[in-house]
Amino acid sequence: MPAGAKPAFELGTGPGRVLVWFYGVFTVAAASRSIVQMIIDFDRAPLAYALSALAAVVYGFITYSLVRGGEKARRAALVCCAAELVGVLVVGAWTLAEPSAFPDATVWSDFGMGYLFIPVILPVTGMIWLRRARTA
Repeated sequence: MPAGAKPAFELGTGPGRVLVWFYGVFTVAAASRSIVQMIIDFDRAPLAYALSALAAVVYGFITYSLVRGGEKARRAALVCCAAELVGVLVVGAWTLAEPSAFPDATVWSDFGMGYLFIPVILPVTGMIWLRRARTA
């Protein structure tokens, strides 16, 4: 590193480490849940199980981006956090407005109530951290 150059801001340090942990746990939880449900009983609620699998992919990508670090990864994670928040809000509202569309819950059902509302809190927290990281 050249003299006087500022080291790159690491997204997965400090509070970012907590985000990495939560996103990692949610990646495993959502992926495990959706895989088991798709194998055992896919015909029961294919939309719910597919949405849980999508959530796992989004969580995994955000986890990877936070660990990788760098400006490109920060921007990609920010976009994914925003998409995740939109997904949580849309699916959460949809499950309340039309419960019959979801015979079984998704990770984002009822705004993440089955997961202590962490799915709706996590992307907001992530976006705050990622915006702060831009200025660091």
